[in-house]
Amino acid sequence: MAKYEVLLRQSVLKQDLLALPKADVQKIVKAIRGLGEEPRPRGVQKLTGQEYYRIRQGRYRILYSIQDEEKTVWVVKVGHRREVYR
Repeated sequence: MAKYEVLLRQSVLKQDLLALPKADVQKIVKAIRGLGEEPRPRGVQKLTGQEYYRIRQGRYRILYSIQDEEKTVWVVKVGHRREVYR
């Protein structure tokens, strides 16, 4: 499988990741990097009614979209499971 380029929205960098504890951010960044190798890892779920996928990282969720034609993965939101879908 070809590698995908992982891109993050500005809001993920400026708001989402800065609000989380550093220990959790390290795990989340590792999971995001893994999306470049496998954009549909084990445990991924496609969100109903949207073109987004989500993976779980502890109490947090990573929402992203996949563009297979361009070989890119866009991370659109990272947050606590209670708040990320709002």
